[in-house]
Amino acid sequence: MNQREALTVSELNAYMKALVDGDDFLGAVAVRGELSNYKIYPSGHHYFTLKDKEASLKCVMFRSAAGKLRFRPESGMGVTAYGRIGVYPRDGAYQLYCEALVPEGFGDLQIAYEQLKAKLEAEGLFDKAHKKPIPRYPERICVITSSAGAAVHDIIRVLRRRWPLGKILLLPVRVQGVEAPGEIAAALRYASAHKLADIVITGRGGGSIEDLWAFNDERVARAIYDCEIPVISAVGHEPDVTISDYVADLRAATPSNAAELAAPDATELMLAIDTAMRRLTNATVKLIARDRTQLEALSSRSVLRTATGFVDRQRASLENMRVRLIAAGGFIDTGRSGTQALASRLNAAMDARIAAKKNEYARLGAKLDALSPLKVLSRGYAIALDESGAALKDSQQVKIGDKLTVRLESGALGCKVEEIYGQEN
Repeated sequence: MNQREALTVSELNAYMKALVDGDDFLGAVAVRGELSNYKIYPSGHHYFTLKDKEASLKCVMFRSAAGKLRFRPESGMGVTAYGRIGVYPRDGAYQLYCEALVPEGFGDLQIAYEQLKAKLEAEGLFDKAHKKPIPRYPERICVITSSAGAAVHDIIRVLRRRWPLGKILLLPVRVQGVEAPGEIAAALRYASAHKLADIVITGRGGGSIEDLWAFNDERVARAIYDCEIPVISAVGHEPDVTISDYVADLRAATPSNAAELAAPDATELMLAIDTAMRRLTNATVKLIARDRTQLEALSSRSVLRTATGFVDRQRASLENMRVRLIAAGGFIDTGRSGTQALASRLNAAMDARIAAKKNEYARLGAKLDALSPLKVLSRGYAIALDESGAALKDSQQVKIGDKLTVRLESGALGCKVEEIYGQEN
């Protein structure tokens, strides 16, 4: 055997690294498999194993590449990993240095959307209990969107047509790109902190899922949830549903629809006011006419024509009553003497009736006293009562040892049954 100069382990590993690094094929590979043992370290680097039924491959994704992920990788998920094969000299093992991960079956954006939706829903950010009511007549409306897009022009056009009384405040932000979510979230927090408006509209026009992705960002979702001002989400067209739509207090199908939901129609409101004014006027006219008719009827009465009309009428009524009373009493009299005689007769009749009632009361009292069971006790009799207070009529109602109460005319006795005698025939 030819002897060669022995290599150190480090030298051999360095040679293998150089050999692998120089292979163009291994410099850009795509490997499909299942994620296993996926871990994220405090450094921000991701370590995992990519495996199939027969083999496995160690992988690492450094923080710079991991920061571009738009979904959360999990063990058991099928993916395609893109990167290069390299040798880690310290361990003498080769691994995949991953630059990108794409889920199988769905795009990474769709996976990220579903994951974030499930997370926020579990936290309660979509609950109806947290939805704030939309004010009917807002004085100020804040619009958070791009100042260059068609959406802002649609919103402003509809708001000015429907509700010219409202003031429109525009907070321009980017609605697409890496910086967009941070700008939208910051504008929402600014509007809330300074209470800029009564309603906030945020959104943009239609586009692909990538174009609308800023409104699927967790930062924007939490800013909408934390906003103290009611928020209307208006992203894309009717079929487009973003995370912002779920969190917002109200979802609009389009930006134009958001403006319609945010403000009432001033024309319809004026028509309603005119209708109400006409109804109020008609009701007032009818009320005045009714009161006028009643006033005319009252003014035609004689008692209101002269200052003494009412007094004269009452005097005539009293005189008529006096005459009838005198006639009913069997004599005719006029003047003060007749009135005094009538009063005397009325008093005498009243005294006689009171005396008759007193006699009736005394008679009924004596009858009641004669029928009272307590009257029997005054003649030396007694009443035996069982423990429930019921009067005993038969010796068979008790047994030896029972306690009885014997009621006398004055006081009572507590007794205990020792003997029972047969019932007398």
